Amino acid sequence: MTTGTTTSRALAEASPVGAAAAAGTVQATAPGAAGPRTGATSSGRRKRRSPRDVLLRASVPTAILALWFLGSAQGWIDEKQFPAPWQVGSAFVELVSTGVLWENLSVSLGRVAVGFAIGGLLGLTLGVVAGLFRLGDQLLDPTLQMLRTIPFLAIAPLLILWFGIDERPKIIIIAAAALFPLYLNTHSGVRNVDRKILEAGKVFGLRGLGLVRHVILPEAIPSVLVGLRVSLSVSLLALIVAEMSNAPRGIGFLMVSAQQYFQMDVLVVCVLIYAVWGLSVDLVVRLLERVLLPYKRLGRKP
Repeated sequence: MTTGTTTSRALAEASPVGAAAAAGTVQATAPGAAGPRTGATSSGRRKRRSPRDVLLRASVPTAILALWFLGSAQGWIDEKQFPAPWQVGSAFVELVSTGVLWENLSVSLGRVAVGFAIGGLLGLTLGVVAGLFRLGDQLLDPTLQMLRTIPFLAIAPLLILWFGIDERPKIIIIAAAALFPLYLNTHSGVRNVDRKILEAGKVFGLRGLGLVRHVILPEAIPSVLVGLRVSLSVSLLALIVAEMSNAPRGIGFLMVSAQQYFQMDVLVVCVLIYAVWGLSVDLVVRLLERVLLPYKRLGRKP
């Protein structure tokens, strides 16, 4: 019991990630110390963004929207080239009321969910294997480094020839786009763990899976989250490409249809949906970061 407590404290001193990973061990072996630690964590979690921070983040989008309104109202922006905000709003309401928006959006959400789940899981698994084992690195990394240089846009025609125009080519394109950023960042995070932290874990008896679980994987979490953010963004780009290639439904199909019928307001609605989607994905990753890396938030200056 004393050895477990000492190991956790040593890892906590060596790295903040080690402190987060060892928190469960510390609380389990030293119940008396759980109260103050929990209180400190709770007080840190109660911190909220200041109004100034929120205003600064919203200032640029608000200014762009205000200029758009002003330019359209004053006639500075030609409505034939770019629709006014109220026209875009009317198009959005019509798409929602007729059910066309949700019919296409739900299909796009399903495609990106399946494609990202496949590609993300493969990228994470291969990154961990190649990062932990020299043989895995020698077998996997050269091939994956070669494949990642091939633009996923280039394989779209080939996939259509192989699988037709059903869902499989679209999901494969999204999965391929999601795989490589997550693989690269996971591989880098696992391979570049500080040797001092590894030695500290070994000195206190951590070996094999214990060392991987309590030291290596927690230390790799920041790199994995960076890869997750990039993967989700690239997956959205791949979704647009996949849906604009003979897709019967989806936001990409809606954009192609609006382009053919010169529906500029619908095009802008689709672009704004992609923008909100990308922002939502970024917020989800930030939330994961707050949960998995609490030391970053607790140590941040107000």
